[in-house]
Amino acid sequence: MTQPYLLEWLDAMVTLNLNPRKNNFIELTQQQSKEIMEKAVLETQLIQSKMTIQVFSLTKEKQIKVLIGNYHSSLVNLWNSLMLIEKTNGPEQNSHRKVISTLMSCLDELLNFMESRFDQFLSQDSRMPGLYAASVKKKLKKKIGLLAGRPQFHSCSKTASEIVFSELYRFANSSKNEKITFRDVLYRKQLIKKLESLKLNHRENSLFNDLDEVLIHLNFNSPLYINYLTSLLSANINECESLKEKRERLLLYSKQLNQIYTNSTISLYKNYPDLRKLIHQWFEQELLFLEKEQQFAAEETSAVLKIESPSLSKPVVKDEDKVTCQLSTDQTALILRASQELNVLVSKSMNQLFKKIVPFLSTPSKSTLSYDSMRSKAYSIEERDKEIAIETLENIIKKIRNY
Repeated sequence: MTQPYLLEWLDAMVTLNLNPRKNNFIELTQQQSKEIMEKAVLETQLIQSKMTIQVFSLTKEKQIKVLIGNYHSSLVNLWNSLMLIEKTNGPEQNSHRKVISTLMSCLDELLNFMESRFDQFLSQDSRMPGLYAASVKKKLKKKIGLLAGRPQFHSCSKTASEIVFSELYRFANSSKNEKITFRDVLYRKQLIKKLESLKLNHRENSLFNDLDEVLIHLNFNSPLYINYLTSLLSANINECESLKEKRERLLLYSKQLNQIYTNSTISLYKNYPDLRKLIHQWFEQELLFLEKEQQFAAEETSAVLKIESPSLSKPVVKDEDKVTCQLSTDQTALILRASQELNVLVSKSMNQLFKKIVPFLSTPSKSTLSYDSMRSKAYSIEERDKEIAIETLENIIKKIRNY
């Protein structure tokens, strides 16, 4: 079933009746102008209603996309045509200016209606025509200026506000040659609409205020804002003294982030990673770091306890069961460290390797060796010990070659 063309009257008015290239103008009377403007307003309301009915009469998404895409393209083309007509109108055609202004307002209303109601069906990555893009950016810039003057944006999260408005102004002031897509415009319109209704409260015990919630919800994946968020998180976590407190606060902030709904279908920058994904990766890395610090602290505590209780720190090995090593403890430690790092001797850790081997070794001058002391010496190497260890290993190589 063929759908009726809803823009027929508007299309004829713009492309024929008001087009100086296709129609010889006569001065419109005040009554004629009034009738056209009233008709335009009425048509605008009827088109919105009938368009909604047409969309709901279709059952396939592809059909809806085609319908919405065609209407949206037609409206943009009519808008561009009106802009050109307005520029070519001479002083003698002043009667047309009010009519053109009214028609442009009607087209704006229809475009806003489609872009807010049926945005998911629009071809958002197509390039926006130059004249239309310039007009849209001009209107956005005016709204941005009004928003930036509101005192609440200077009283809380000033850095975040500066990042947001800097991004909005950058877009509004972009050059004519820069490619602007419908996706770019729709995102910023939605962001501005959210900012206009923002009160900017700061919730107690929550790191994220109303502005943060809006930006996280809209996936405002600006690298500057993401860096600001991670710096804010890091500063608040580092206020805690103990590792346990840091971990608890980290988990609390992660929970608060999870409670903020994020629209994953939109983003400030299409080709950048999602804001939530990047922040979660940061949380994971921080948790991993804290776990390693806790593990290291536990090992240190355990080492201290073992030093204080020698009978618990070292296995009891009889002297006759030990192997005498002709190298010094420093030289032996160096060879054991290299063997573990090259996976010649495989163990869970360097500490475990020394703990398992050293109690079964002795030197000509010392029958009982401390594995913890030898392990620490493996990291403070003197050049002479290094030379002797290398010479010993070279002699072993020569010996093996003669077998």
